[in-house]
Amino acid sequence: MGKTKELSQDLRDRIVDLHKSGMGYKNISKLLGIKVTTIGAIKAHVEARLKYANDHLKDVQSDWKKVLWSDETKIELFGLNSTHHVWRKKNAAYDPRNTVPTVKHGGGNIMFWGCFTAKGTGLLHRITGKMDGAMYRAVLRDNLLPSARKLKMGRGWVFQRDNDPKDTAKATKEWLKKNHIKHCSPALEYLFINCRPFYSPREFASFILASVYITTDADVREAQRTLADCIQQVERTYPDALVIVLGDFNQSNLSYELPGYKQFIKCPTRAENTLDHCYTTVKDAYWAIPRAALGLSDHVMVHLIPTYRQKLKLIKPSVSTTKRWTSEAVEELRTCLDTTDWDMFKGATHDLDEYTDTWTSYIHFCEERILPTRTRVSYSNDKPWFTPKLRQIRKEKEAALKSGDRDCYREAKYRFSKELRRAKSVYSEKLQQQFTANDSASVWRGLRQITDYRPQASKGQDDKALCQSLSLHYARFDTSSAMPNTSPPPSVTAPMDLTPSKAVPSSSPPPLTITHHQSSPPPFTNSEQDVRRQFARLNPRKAPGPDGVSPSTLRHCAEELTPVFTDIFNSSLESCQVPACLKTSTIVPVPKKPWITGLNDYRPVALTSVVMKSLERLILPHLKSITTPLLDPLQFAYRANRSVDDAVNLALHSILQHLDSPGTYARILFVDFSSAFNTIRPALLQDKLSQLSVPDSLCRWITHFLTDRRQYVRLGKTVSDSVSISTGSPQGCVLSPLLFSLYTNCCTSSHQSVKLIKFADDTTLIELISNGDETAYRREVARLVSWCGHNNLQLNAQKTVEMIVDFRKVTAPLPPLALMDSPITIADSFRFLGTTITRDLKWEPTISSLIKKAQQRMFFLRKLRKLKLPPRMLAQFYTAIIESILTSSLTMWYADATVRDRLRLQRVMRAAKKVIGCRLPSIQDLYISRTRRRAGRITADPSHPGHGLFSPLPSGRRLRSIRTKTSRYTNSFFPSAIRLLNTK
Repeated sequence: MGKTKELSQDLRDRIVDLHKSGMGYKNISKLLGIKVTTIGAIKAHVEARLKYANDHLKDVQSDWKKVLWSDETKIELFGLNSTHHVWRKKNAAYDPRNTVPTVKHGGGNIMFWGCFTAKGTGLLHRITGKMDGAMYRAVLRDNLLPSARKLKMGRGWVFQRDNDPKDTAKATKEWLKKNHIKHCSPALEYLFINCRPFYSPREFASFILASVYITTDADVREAQRTLADCIQQVERTYPDALVIVLGDFNQSNLSYELPGYKQFIKCPTRAENTLDHCYTTVKDAYWAIPRAALGLSDHVMVHLIPTYRQKLKLIKPSVSTTKRWTSEAVEELRTCLDTTDWDMFKGATHDLDEYTDTWTSYIHFCEERILPTRTRVSYSNDKPWFTPKLRQIRKEKEAALKSGDRDCYREAKYRFSKELRRAKSVYSEKLQQQFTANDSASVWRGLRQITDYRPQASKGQDDKALCQSLSLHYARFDTSSAMPNTSPPPSVTAPMDLTPSKAVPSSSPPPLTITHHQSSPPPFTNSEQDVRRQFARLNPRKAPGPDGVSPSTLRHCAEELTPVFTDIFNSSLESCQVPACLKTSTIVPVPKKPWITGLNDYRPVALTSVVMKSLERLILPHLKSITTPLLDPLQFAYRANRSVDDAVNLALHSILQHLDSPGTYARILFVDFSSAFNTIRPALLQDKLSQLSVPDSLCRWITHFLTDRRQYVRLGKTVSDSVSISTGSPQGCVLSPLLFSLYTNCCTSSHQSVKLIKFADDTTLIELISNGDETAYRREVARLVSWCGHNNLQLNAQKTVEMIVDFRKVTAPLPPLALMDSPITIADSFRFLGTTITRDLKWEPTISSLIKKAQQRMFFLRKLRKLKLPPRMLAQFYTAIIESILTSSLTMWYADATVRDRLRLQRVMRAAKKVIGCRLPSIQDLYISRTRRRAGRITADPSHPGHGLFSPLPSGRRLRSIRTKTSRYTNSFFPSAIRLLNTK
């Protein structure tokens, strides 16, 4: 719609007078021949001016002297460019007294932009041509700041501009912000105060208090965005300060734009509504108590009681004793192991268990005897750059302060500040070297010290009774019926040989025997090169297992230990038996939630032998190469070119494709198993592996590995009695996830409308229902329950959740689903493989969660910038730590995200860009590149379950588009990927 021509002043006054007399908008419009919307706008403008005058009625004269007023005015060179009402006689229309001279085809007027203050007028600029936003910004660039300097406005002056659309445009606001001219929002008032209380926690350099007021008629989204931008700017300037935001927010909520900020006022502050909020990034910072209102205020007062505890008081100093792997100690350990007589150990016994246990004990003995130790006391607020020299200078500074000698104290203070700057500079160079060397682990450890980040570790309880109860609880699935008979048949036996090329004579007790079936292939063996390469990849910071052999020893002494462990590994595989010391595991209970209510609230994490993990990693690729071609196509774990994104995208594609047809809906059952890994029966697993063409020797080796395992629970410094179990696979073993996937491989759907999608132990049943027929769905659920009963898997009905996706306009209550006589909970949302899926298939919860995590990590980026790292290093950190969070499962949800959510994501990226100071790729560009790359890999893999959706046209140059009816289906991964590939 075109812009309405500005009305004359007398016509405006007449409209206002008629409105005051009681005449309505429509009657005034008919009387004067003016649009109704124009009549309403005139009244709104008058009310806005009256409100402005009342708001500033009590402003003092000095405040008005700081205001710079500006406007554009048009001057008529010939007469007036407006309609005038005159009294004239009949046939006197063209009398010279009743006419106004004008210029034909325009040019009879001139327009100026000008500004003035109480001190005088500023620059005057003539406007040629049509006045638009670009010309207005050019006028401001050439005249605004020079006028302020000419009039000697000083600091803190206010620019009062017109309310014309070109003056209030978004581009104009951005220009003002870029030139450090703050834009006053009519919807938001705020004030930031930086203060430093005398008594404050050491981890906060200062406190920034923000007082906020958002008006009742404000644009909530715009006000929240403006306030969030201001807070992020303050955080960039003061990364060590704690920002506390308080005020009257009315109906807005800061947590939407800044999810990392927590709101502490939960009580009603005005009637039944909570309009006053208090936000900060610290958890459990305040406890809010409502108090009586002050005077005639309609808002209650809120007493905020601090509940925050200093980290120095909350976390006790930790005393740790570590081994020092100096070059001298490593060389001495290598010499000790290299000069060891291996034949003495080999000739002392012919039992593999005893031989392996003797060897591991000897290695642990050498490590304890040779390596020096260091005991260190660590405090929660220690900084990585605080060197012993700096600590000594600080003590000298404190001594000078106590002495009262001001000159001595000034000198000590100067030396401390100089050494602190030097120490930070040295540490900054160290971080740069770690970034250059791609040592992410060292960088992350340094960041945790810089930012005082301390993850909540489980507190050890020296409770013997609890330790014993947990030990029995974790062995509750073990039954005598689950123990398979692993003894070899009496025919075709041969004695075990530690050296496969030589025979070992019999001795008492009889040696272990191995079985060689004539039809079975030779057992899998490992070369010394493979074992050496595996030892060299070990993480030296990992804890040793129950056998006491640390990964550092295996890594530093790989050349000396490789021949021995290669012999042990091959003997174990040939005899199909695993040494008992390598099967022993230590169970460390990890709390699942802060408040423990029962034994099920502890997650068992098995700490196994590092030597055994190395052997498992050698067997894993061999086992995967055999079983991968025979795996269920809808099993997405432990397979090449498969990921959680593929599992979720395929599930969503099946649902959205089905819902594109009328009269359809979908029921999704998210199945939860009780201690899935702990219920595997080795005998059943051996049969399933045999059906998957796994060699018999490897099947029996895996069965022996899972049978007669010794485990004990360690809780703090308390250790339970050991228990022997023959059921399940330890959580923490390398092979456990793959073994469970193979164990459940035969669990598939038999009906076309039911999809059974699996990712290790995460199982999802999707029923695509048409015309309300749920027969197939309930039959498949019954089959799943029966299958689990026959395979010793226990379904957890309390944690199994169902979600119904139904977009029909007219719906009836659906019959509930029961699992083993227990009703299943119907949820509106569920976290499926790391992504929150809602019943309306909206992505706002997922995006809010990602933004919250990314904004929390922005704190690390600001801390690195304070250490003066170069922009290239900061960009690398952003890509690895922040961008990876923002773009998690990006191909799944970005195309269907709302414009508002996309802008929220882009604002986080822009905030990082301002911190780093260099250009960063946009979220849109990352989405396009990743979608094309992922689609290209799927099209190149014929075994991928989504490969058939990428069907080429007869020309071979383009792909066949997927026919869609709804936008949610159009914006899903597969249709979007095909469009992007076709437009490449």
